Amino acid sequence: MNTIGKILTLTTFGESHGPAMGGVLDGMPAGVDIDLDLLQCFVDRRRTGQHMGSSMRGEKDRVEVLSGIWQGKTLGTPIGFVVRNTDARSADYEEIARCYRPNHADYTWDAKYGIRDPRGGGRASARETVARVVAGGIAVQALNRLGISIEAHVVQVGPRLGVAAEEQERLVAEAAKDGDTLGGIIECVVRGVPAGLGEPLFGKLHAQLAAAMMSIPSVHGFEYGDGFDMASKRGSDVMDLFVKREDGSIGTATNHSGGIQGGISNGEDITMRIAFKPVPTLMRPVATVDREGNPMTLQPRGRHDACVLPRALPIVEAMAALVILDNYLIKKTNVL
Repeated sequence: MNTIGKILTLTTFGESHGPAMGGVLDGMPAGVDIDLDLLQCFVDRRRTGQHMGSSMRGEKDRVEVLSGIWQGKTLGTPIGFVVRNTDARSADYEEIARCYRPNHADYTWDAKYGIRDPRGGGRASARETVARVVAGGIAVQALNRLGISIEAHVVQVGPRLGVAAEEQERLVAEAAKDGDTLGGIIECVVRGVPAGLGEPLFGKLHAQLAAAMMSIPSVHGFEYGDGFDMASKRGSDVMDLFVKREDGSIGTATNHSGGIQGGISNGEDITMRIAFKPVPTLMRPVATVDREGNPMTLQPRGRHDACVLPRALPIVEAMAALVILDNYLIKKTNVL
């Protein structure tokens, strides 16, 4: 399960402290203009060291496109790319090779495979998401040319809703000072999506988006439209009545459905919220057990985020772009 998508597919590869992260994006139509400088800017938003509480791992994250793009246009062939790892410090992870970090994938990967790469968490590390951001950045440019835009922003840090960026950084700084971490919620809005994307049963558009978002490390919740608030409302409270727009098209007067009805986009903005748990690595001693089950204390080492939310924004946008563009291409195959 290292691949996502049906027509537009992304396969990622690499471990956190291996030579490089990378991917193969296949199914992109030929002739799409791709600005590699804009792509690098999109990927740079995920880089460390730009926000309070961010990991100080100093990766430059320079994108190297190996195939599929020539003279600024896609060729219709697989787009291969790598992002080299240049600032790994594997010695920081020697201790976790013999124990299990609470709330990490250490134990479960051992249970599944019987072997794991402990350096930086190996493939279970959020370092893997840089490949998603590269591919998603390409998809974002393709969608922009179709009039579809995607924007994610932080709406909650820890218990605080709707705080300004300065307040967000203060909350993270307080947690980091205590050797602790914070989670929160990101809202993502996709505008300009035509009606008719998605499948009516097992490939519902919101189910695909949920699966994509839930595959991001640290994500623990997903809702679209009014989400869980709908459970406490009457049907009359959340009815999206149809109206005729000034341009003659059909739309809805409200958007409680979040742009998706019956598993298919209805032409309104797609709205979703993604909940991130606090980063499980604490910069203070933590009780755990070794691989034989013996109690031990894990000492804090390494470079870790106190809060992933600012760096997760382009990851959320990238995953949304991959799903939306894939479904746009699927819809194109449904009609002659």
